[in-house]
Amino acid sequence: MFWRLFLSFLALVVCSVGLVGFVVLRNGAHDLFVGLAGEVFLAGGVIVVLSILPAYLLARRFTKPLTDLTRGADRLAEGDFTHHIHVAGSREFVTLARTFNGMTDRLATAFRRSEHDRQQLRTILSGMVEGVVAIDDKQRVLFANEMAGRLLEFDPESAVGRVLWEATRQRSLREAVDAALAGGGPQRRELAWNGASEKFLTLYVSLLPNADPSGAVLVVHDTTDLRRLERLRQDFVANVSHELKTPLANIKSSVETLIDGAVEDPAARGMFLGEIADQANRQQMLIEDLLSLARIESAEQRFQPERVLVDDAVHTCLDRHRTRAEAKGLTLNGVALADTPPDLAIWVDEEGLAQVLDNLVDNAIKYTPAGRITARWRATPDAVVIEVEDSGLGIPLADQPRIFERFYRVDKARSREMGGTGLGLAIVKHLVQAMKGTISVTSELGSGSKFIITMPRCQCETAREAVSTRAA
Repeated sequence: MFWRLFLSFLALVVCSVGLVGFVVLRNGAHDLFVGLAGEVFLAGGVIVVLSILPAYLLARRFTKPLTDLTRGADRLAEGDFTHHIHVAGSREFVTLARTFNGMTDRLATAFRRSEHDRQQLRTILSGMVEGVVAIDDKQRVLFANEMAGRLLEFDPESAVGRVLWEATRQRSLREAVDAALAGGGPQRRELAWNGASEKFLTLYVSLLPNADPSGAVLVVHDTTDLRRLERLRQDFVANVSHELKTPLANIKSSVETLIDGAVEDPAARGMFLGEIADQANRQQMLIEDLLSLARIESAEQRFQPERVLVDDAVHTCLDRHRTRAEAKGLTLNGVALADTPPDLAIWVDEEGLAQVLDNLVDNAIKYTPAGRITARWRATPDAVVIEVEDSGLGIPLADQPRIFERFYRVDKARSREMGGTGLGLAIVKHLVQAMKGTISVTSELGSGSKFIITMPRCQCETAREAVSTRAA
C-alpha cells in the first residue's frame, strides 16, 4: 500500500512536468523549448528528486493508520482483546480507529460471556450423575464429561477428537449411535456392560439440534443399583411368599387331617393341634419381624436415646435366654474386659439395644450345638464395643458379606428346622445403624462366630472421664 501510494505521487509529478512541456510545444514555443531543453530536463529532474521526500512522507502519513489497523486486526485474530489502536490524523481515520476499538471491546465482552457460559456448562455436565458424550457426524468425540469416562471406561480428555469406537468398543453402543445418525430417531438401549466391571447402563442417543453436518448426544445412566434393588425386591417377594406359604400349608394339612377324623383320636388330635399352634406362632413371628423391619427402614420407629449401662443391658439379656441355653447344655457368660469401668454407659435406645442383643444371643443358641456363648464389652475413647461370641457352626467366608440381608440363610434347611425367619440379622443391622452404631462379623467354619457392635458412649460419661483425666 505504501509503495503504491509513493509511486503514484511520483508518477503524478512526472506527468505534471510532461504536461507543462507538451503545452509549451503546442503553443508554438518549439524553438524556445528546444533551446532550453537541457535546462528543462534539469529542472524536471530536480523537481522529481525534490518530490521524492514529500511523496514518501505523504504516503507514510496516509498508510500509517491503515498499518496500525492491520496490526490491531492481527492482534485481535490472535485473541488479544486488550489491544487498542491509537491513531492520529484525519477525522475519518480517528473515527475508524474508535469504531475498531469499540468492536474489540464488544468482542472481548462476548468472548468472556461465551467462555463463562462454556465453563458453567462444563461444570454442570461434570457434576451430573449421568455420562454425557457429544459426537459429530463422523462419530468423533466433541465432548465427554467425567462420568461418561467412568461409565464407558475411557479418558474423556484424550478421547476428544477421536472416533468414539477407538475410545470404547461396545457393539450395542455403536448400533444405537448408527441407528440415530441414520435417521432412526432418538434411541434408547439397555446395555449389559462387559468391561472391567460388570454393570448395567441405560443409553439415550438423540441428534444435535440445528447441526450441519449432524451429530448426536449420548446420555448414559448407570442402572446397576436399580437392577440390584429390583432383584432384591423380587427375591424379597419370593422369600416372603415362600415363608408365609410353608406354615399355611402345614396348618391346612393339619386341619384337613383333623376334619377327616383325627379329631376323634385324642393322641392324634393333640399332636395336630400342637403343630397348628407352632406354625401359627412361626407365621406371627415372621409378620412381626417384617413389620419391625419396615418401621425401622422407613424411619417410622422413634428412638429415644438415653444413658444405658452396658453391664445391666448384657446381663439382663443373658438372663432372659439362660434357661433355654442351659437346656441345650450351653454356658452363657458376660465379661467386661480389663480396664473397663463398672458404670460404662452408652447413649442408645434401651429397647432397641435389647432387641439387638436378643437377636444375636438367640442366633448363637440356635447354631451352637455345644460349648459356650460369651458376651464381652470394652471401652474406647468415644465408643463402646460389645462382642457376642459363640463356639458353634461358624459361617463360611463366602457367605459372611450377605448374612445381614433379609431372608439370607447359610443353611436354608437347618434354619427353617430351627424356626428362624431369616430376618433377625437384617433387623439387627438396621437397628444398630439407626442408633449411630456399626456391626461386623468374624467367623471361621466349624470354630464359631463373633459379632462386633460399636456404639457411641454416653455423652455425660465421656465428659466425666475427660474431666477426670485433666484433673489427674
